[in-house]
Amino acid sequence: MENIINKNPGENNDGSQAVSIGRDGHNESLWQKSAVKENWNGALDPSVIYDTLIVGAGITGITTALLLQKAGHKCVIAEAHNPGYGTTGGTTAHINTFADTTFAEVEKAFDKQAAKQFAESIAESVALIAANVRTYNLDCDFRWQNAYVYAETDKEVDELKDLFESALRVGVTAEIADHAPAPVPYQKAVVFDKQAQFHPLKYITGLQKQFTDLGGIVLENTRIEEIESQDDFHIAKSGERQIKAKAVVYATHIPPGGVNVLHFRNAPYRSYVIAALLNDDNYPDALVYDMQDPYHYFRTHEIDGQKYLIAGGHDHKTGHGDPQQSFTDLINYTKRCYEVKSIHSQWSAQYYVPADGLPYIGHLPGASNGIYTATGFNGNGMILGTVSAIVLSDLILKGQSTYESLFNPGRVKPIAGFMETIKENADVIGRFIGDRFGLEEIESVSEIPVGSGEIVTYKDQKLAIYKDPHGKIHALNPVCTHTKCIVNWNNSEKTWDCPCHGARFDTEGVVLTGPARADLEKVNIGPQA
Repeated sequence: MENIINKNPGENNDGSQAVSIGRDGHNESLWQKSAVKENWNGALDPSVIYDTLIVGAGITGITTALLLQKAGHKCVIAEAHNPGYGTTGGTTAHINTFADTTFAEVEKAFDKQAAKQFAESIAESVALIAANVRTYNLDCDFRWQNAYVYAETDKEVDELKDLFESALRVGVTAEIADHAPAPVPYQKAVVFDKQAQFHPLKYITGLQKQFTDLGGIVLENTRIEEIESQDDFHIAKSGERQIKAKAVVYATHIPPGGVNVLHFRNAPYRSYVIAALLNDDNYPDALVYDMQDPYHYFRTHEIDGQKYLIAGGHDHKTGHGDPQQSFTDLINYTKRCYEVKSIHSQWSAQYYVPADGLPYIGHLPGASNGIYTATGFNGNGMILGTVSAIVLSDLILKGQSTYESLFNPGRVKPIAGFMETIKENADVIGRFIGDRFGLEEIESVSEIPVGSGEIVTYKDQKLAIYKDPHGKIHALNPVCTHTKCIVNWNNSEKTWDCPCHGARFDTEGVVLTGPARADLEKVNIGPQA
């Protein structure tokens, strides 16, 4: 694989050469540039039946594993690449007591009690993050902040009023702001106190150390290909390796493998982020959000004495928009708001929007007993990943959770999310059929620019062709191995992205993110012309 592992100078604690934390794309995040990968790979005993296998080492997986290990369970984390490889390494790391799905929306789709429970779960999540930082003395740049949400138009003022009033109804502290650090003129603003920010990779690295110190095992480069369920335990297979466990948690952002109902109740999106240096010192000392759709968000993070403005926005469905245009639009918008000197980093990350607004946390629908999942975090992965760890650890340890009904992945809401599910699945069907027609036919691969990829018809074959910077051709079957949709080229991250359920592959066809488990098929196109 290319453009995935980025090496940095330095040494690990054992004197070995340090390697920065890899991610699922070409662009390197600010967090990768400032965190060093630790080597805590443990030794697996194939004869042992472990209590829990956690698949995925982002904030959801590592937090869940630590909670279980602290309670006396013997746990194994199996990560297909390295910890923080997915969305955790690409987040903007906002920690909020409110979410992208507003409490007003939860009241409408469910009821007032559901909204109150949602707020309570989020508050418990924020408290756990703060407690972990304090208890383990984590050096992760954790900082309490105020969060300001501002409205620029009459329509946005009405929406902000709903956000504000519904927050008060569920017990979240908020006030009308006399003054907000908004980067543009605004009509109204609301401030939420006791919000926070941190360095996500330093945070999960600290949790991982605590987990391994307690005897937990982390297996990197271990992609779980299938799970076979026995009467009392499950056997997870990764190549020749087998891991036996009584319970399995898929902390993979979306459950992998065959088609599952959750693949149709979650829509994959890409979110875009930049870290900029400013000409002046007008870095916001707060978390700042507008009310546009999709919205923009800003904050400041200081690393080694240097401040960075972190700006995000211009999201679109995975495999649908133009990633380079999204970056251009985000940069231009940020320049209208701040005196940007230069762009230090730019990157994107993936998240899943749930059909009815709430995450799916609990028993994986259609799976054997003891197999769990957590998905549908919208743009709130840090808080809802931690909520998931609380819920899943309770289900495994106690057999029940305060929030199990609210977040039940098998819940059926005839109204909430129904139309959204229909819309997203119609889009999937449209992409499945439409992307098979009208492909550009080329006479020669020389027509493809160096460093770029295209879906084309070449010599009567539909191919995903990438021409690397050295002019070498990498040809793949463009049919996603999950549900057979046609992948699209992401020219910013240098990946092949599936527009149906969000599976992503590198230029060699290797799976970067699920739900696909199998790589894209390589195609030999013979002499290149």
